[in-house]
Amino acid sequence: MDKIEIPLSKTKIALLVAASAIFVALGVVFTATPSTFLSPVTPSPGVVRVVGILSALFFGFAGAYGVKKLLDKTIGLTVDARGITDNTNASSVGLVSWEDITEIKTGQIMSNKFLLIYTANPEKYIARKAGFYKKIVMGNMKMYGTPITITSSTLKCSFAELEKHISSQFMAQQKMAGRNRKFSSQKTSKLQH
Repeated sequence: MDKIEIPLSKTKIALLVAASAIFVALGVVFTATPSTFLSPVTPSPGVVRVVGILSALFFGFAGAYGVKKLLDKTIGLTVDARGITDNTNASSVGLVSWEDITEIKTGQIMSNKFLLIYTANPEKYIARKAGFYKKIVMGNMKMYGTPITITSSTLKCSFAELEKHISSQFMAQQKMAGRNRKFSSQKTSKLQH
């Protein structure tokens, strides 16, 4: 099996950091001057202030994580004979071995596509995370039935290329192992509320 290495895209990550900075700034403005943003949807300065605080915190965390990824020299995603080693986002769990994978599906939230990697023992991968990151993978588990999601949003490749690389290697492994695993192109669409 050929080893496939896809590096992190510093350009995509820098754009995500810039977008996060804009939302942090908006959150600060909402918090500092909530009465400026009153509307029929947000008639209370308290609601506007809470939205501002939540925005600043969430996007501040996302921006800080983005800066960490900008400095990260690790390969974003590796697909080899051992399995899929994911270093693409905060919910990445590292190596997911081929023998653990039972199914791969494509998921989508609005226009963002991602791969859902189903395993025989999802708890094994949840246990690799701690604190806030564990909450992220547990949220994935609750929403999709798997803690493992892989996106191309921080990789130097398109989603179609990512899907092609992983699906072809998964099918090759399936033939070699003779297992009853499947790659599903069925889309899973869920909106997060």
